[in-house]
Amino acid sequence: MSTSIFTLPGEVAAMHTGPAVAISFLVAAVVAGLVAFAYAEMAAAMPFAGSAYSWINVVFGEFFGWIAGWALLAEYFIALAFVGSGLSANFRALIAPMGLKLPASLSNAFGTDGGVVDLVSVIVIALVALLVSRGVSRAARVENILVVLKVFAVLLFIVVGLFAIKATNYVPFVPKYHETANGPFGGWQGIYAGVSMIFLSYIGFDSIAANSAEAVNPQKTMPRGILGSLAIAVVLFVAVSLVLVGMLPYQKYANSAEPVGLALRAAGHGGVAVVVQTIAVVGMFTALIGMSMAGSRLIYSFGRDGMLPKWLGGLDKSKRPNRALWTLTIGGILIGAFFPFAFLSQLISAGTLIAFMFVSLGIYALRKREGKDIANPAFKMPLYPVLPALGFLASLFVFLGLDYQAKLYAGIWFVLGLVIYFAYGMRHSYLNNKGADDHE
Repeated sequence: MSTSIFTLPGEVAAMHTGPAVAISFLVAAVVAGLVAFAYAEMAAAMPFAGSAYSWINVVFGEFFGWIAGWALLAEYFIALAFVGSGLSANFRALIAPMGLKLPASLSNAFGTDGGVVDLVSVIVIALVALLVSRGVSRAARVENILVVLKVFAVLLFIVVGLFAIKATNYVPFVPKYHETANGPFGGWQGIYAGVSMIFLSYIGFDSIAANSAEAVNPQKTMPRGILGSLAIAVVLFVAVSLVLVGMLPYQKYANSAEPVGLALRAAGHGGVAVVVQTIAVVGMFTALIGMSMAGSRLIYSFGRDGMLPKWLGGLDKSKRPNRALWTLTIGGILIGAFFPFAFLSQLISAGTLIAFMFVSLGIYALRKREGKDIANPAFKMPLYPVLPALGFLASLFVFLGLDYQAKLYAGIWFVLGLVIYFAYGMRHSYLNNKGADDHE
């Protein structure tokens, strides 16, 4: 569970779906579930750092591996900014009743509502990087504690919120379709737009897969972790979204990055709002820790393989990829400084969906090599060859639903990746240099 469980349901309901936001979460869950099966097989067959980048490198070759990895790198950079921004909004709402308020210039991204820099976001992202740089085991222990607290906060909100639901807030459940300044609202068009916006809610299993090299018995534990975490997330997201739109008219959540606290305060549960938001703020560290660990290992893999400067593939005295970690951290802070919260959600989904399409198609190439030069995994994607194709098509379906700007920035990032590959990566990659040495 990332920041999005505390932030996105209300905004998606107000911008696109109305009370039907739960349907968007269910549709997104089906798409993520198809891809999660592919991730589980890949992680079981090839349990090493780098996740989609490393896997596609093996099954399709270096160029396609780079494209998939480059798309994922965008996800990690932007996800740090997104989570940091969401944490900041909830923290500021938490301290506001105490009379503590940061000026607008230190509360929002540059050029957004008078903002210059989101100071809380910058500090939090840097603190998480410092924690992760001290070692995975320390970070993992903290992360496990925070996950338990975050689940408790979600369950507390659901239980308390159930008694504040008004049936009239669900009518009409699917509003009539019309166009707004934010794009489609209502009807299946609004639900479709909602799917594209909240798809990032289910990308946590990629972070699990990215750390498979450090897992115990990854052939068995990775599939369980990937599929199990997704199943739990689906139930909680749907429950939270249904309770949220039942507590207040969905219009009230417009431009709110802390709808859970807003709903509880409006229902007269200010004390519960403080408890839930306190845990939410602390619990959002779990998403930042997961993204920092996974993203730094991806950058490390790029450096190790010569696709980016080799110093990024270096380790410190304790064998930690801290150069890659701080590169990721600085990038996340800079992105958060220039892009507003709602737009970041679409940017994350764009990069993720490209990688998901590669992984889904990669199952076809993987099956031909399992039991030969790649070990037979303990878990295999069911209903082969149908499900991999469905995973690809479903991911493409969601990608096409992203707004124009998100697809434009994804295209610019893609072109930048091509330039880096042909100008640097292709000439310095370990695989190409090894091939040249072998010829000599």
